[in-house]
Amino acid sequence: MSTTPSPTVGSSSTSIYTIPPSIKGKERAYAEDYIIASPHEQAWPPARESERWTTSTSELWKRSRARAKTDRTSWDYVLTSGVAGGIAGCVAKTAIAPLDRVKILFQTSNADFRKYAGTPLGLIHATGVIYKTSGIRGLFQGHSATLMRIFPYAGIKYMLYDWMERILIPTPDHRTPWRFFLAGSTSGVASVLCTYPLELIRVRLAFQTKTSERTSLLEAVKSIYHEKDTVHTSKQKSNISPFIRSIPLYPFYRGFSITIIGMIPYAGVSFLTYGTLKKHAAEYISYFKDRPTIRDLSCGAVAGAVSQTASYPFEVIRRRMQVGGTLGNGGINAKQAIRSVYDAKGWRGFFVGLSIGYVKVIPMTSISFATWQLLKRSWEL
Repeated sequence: MSTTPSPTVGSSSTSIYTIPPSIKGKERAYAEDYIIASPHEQAWPPARESERWTTSTSELWKRSRARAKTDRTSWDYVLTSGVAGGIAGCVAKTAIAPLDRVKILFQTSNADFRKYAGTPLGLIHATGVIYKTSGIRGLFQGHSATLMRIFPYAGIKYMLYDWMERILIPTPDHRTPWRFFLAGSTSGVASVLCTYPLELIRVRLAFQTKTSERTSLLEAVKSIYHEKDTVHTSKQKSNISPFIRSIPLYPFYRGFSITIIGMIPYAGVSFLTYGTLKKHAAEYISYFKDRPTIRDLSCGAVAGAVSQTASYPFEVIRRRMQVGGTLGNGGINAKQAIRSVYDAKGWRGFFVGLSIGYVKVIPMTSISFATWQLLKRSWEL
């Protein structure tokens, strides 16, 4: 049966359409109350709330994308840059996750892997041992905590860098080394402030090597939390200062002070090197002119090598402090961590695992910068 207009109601501009008999129940009752503005419009089905919500959301999204593309000062641009940075960080970390775990085991002088540290083939041997005992899952142990941390960490870092760069470097004439360094170090410190507890949890999970001592993410969190009780009953209370012990949840911030100190040269040098090379790379190597992704990969690789060298001793000290609570003594402070590293291997101890650091950080930084820039170009930012 065709739907023909019924007599007009109230005025000639509004019509009520008859409802096909095939439509029954609640749908018919709903349709009977549906008045349309013109006989040329389709009476059924009426727009539902979910459809109107979807349409409204779509329009808001389109306007947001338009602002992000045309106005670098808008929050739309800044937040989109942060999302791109978070994705880039996750992609880069996943690519080097097995190397990251071996490096942590070397840095913390894990008893089962100490013999492999410092040898030319130590990385290969250590990776083989982990694979034989735990399979592929062993190489990615603690990676779930890594991804939980790295998305907000990288997102905040890149988002804040974009914001700081816009303030400090408004025009090409303002491109000076100290401005790049300040923008990078500020963004790095801010990202650490927000995500450090997740970093500590990830290190604890990666430090576990025996099947009997392996814990879940939740168990690791509980273990770290209860270490504050160990401090109160331990005779070595002097390891942690009263000020640090007064901070709520302070066990989750072991090594935090040395992390901040190390992050300043790491992030500052990284963004300084990348920004400088990106600016001049095409001038000296014409191959990069029409190949922005290759340029970003190359500049990011060099930036990773330089920043890793500048900050590596701080990283070694930080790792020692982060796993100190597993010894049952309530943890160690920075001075004790430095002493333990130096007494074990002298000044060379502060660079244990640096070769693995290069193998890990160079591709990680390269992939991270390149993915971030690639996503920004894809989203027309």
